[in-house]
Amino acid sequence: MTFFDAIRTCFSKYVTFSGRASRPEYWFFALFLFLGSIVFSIFDSVLFERMPQIDEEQIILEYQPQETPLSTGFSLLTLLPALAAAWRRMHDTGRSGLYVFFPMLLFLAVGGLAVAVFGMANMTPGAFGDFVFGASGMFIGLALVIMLFSPLLVLWWLTRPSQPGDNAYGPNPHEVTS
Repeated sequence: MTFFDAIRTCFSKYVTFSGRASRPEYWFFALFLFLGSIVFSIFDSVLFERMPQIDEEQIILEYQPQETPLSTGFSLLTLLPALAAAWRRMHDTGRSGLYVFFPMLLFLAVGGLAVAVFGMANMTPGAFGDFVFGASGMFIGLALVIMLFSPLLVLWWLTRPSQPGDNAYGPNPHEVTS
């Protein structure tokens, strides 16, 4: 599959979350997304750059957020195809597409638990409160390490070769003849 074939395939399967996506299909589309975001960010910076306000007595440098309508539009336009391609890529490795959300779900679970533990530490007085507060710090440190490595695990899953033959999600895209 070529670069342009991958882009065409991913846009033709805009919200198709069933089936399988080969490595070239997914990674060429990821390259397209990366290059497109760079190009649109450059256009945004050239077209929508704000100059500082100059007063005669002093230079007033106010922070004004950069307007990025082109790169934001590109990101919104490609969000669903990128998610669908990653979902199908997980299917190709024999995993459920839900594994794409693994880092986010882990972040929500660990973050919710950390908030609960910190809340309990603030409500309990004395030595027990100190123990809970110290344990929650260790827990949060461990959680941060896990949350830093979970996106790398998903990235590793996305780089795995196709599962040979048919799997629960469909035929192998390398073995399908059109």
